[in-house]
Amino acid sequence: MAISFRQLAVAGASLALCACGTSNEPADMPLGTVQQMMANEVQPAADVYWGAVKFESLLVDGEVVERDIKPETDEQWEEVRASAARLGELGGVLLTPAYSDGRGQDWLDYAQGLIDVSKQAEQAAIDQDPDAEFEVGGTIYNVCRACHQMYPPEELPEGMTVDDLPADENAAE
Repeated sequence: MAISFRQLAVAGASLALCACGTSNEPADMPLGTVQQMMANEVQPAADVYWGAVKFESLLVDGEVVERDIKPETDEQWEEVRASAARLGELGGVLLTPAYSDGRGQDWLDYAQGLIDVSKQAEQAAIDQDPDAEFEVGGTIYNVCRACHQMYPPEELPEGMTVDDLPADENAAE
């Protein structure tokens, strides 16, 4: 089985999107802690977008099978557009005081970056342009990665999920 760069990028982003946080998170976060929001909202929307256009090279019964994957119907493109729009909405949520208080200007810049690139992602889906969708998907990944370098995900104890975290324990070390 061959693994593409895109699959590795998605896997890495999946791990990275588990959390961003500080130790003084307010309890009135509408989508849970930052870690919960990333796992339950951002990650699923990003996965839809990143998974929509890709190239696969698989070994099937000893033969290499290659295929381009892209949305084929208006409904599939609408799902991709909606996921891009959702990422932009979530960037807006990250700008609210519930999520941004106590963080630096960089937090606001990353959240705005997610909003900005999500508009490009939404337009690529509206245009039904697989090449633009793929390219913008990489930019989304880079925005997320840059934020997670500044706000690294918290390591959770074995068997614990983000839903087990109370707001005051969602601290990045």
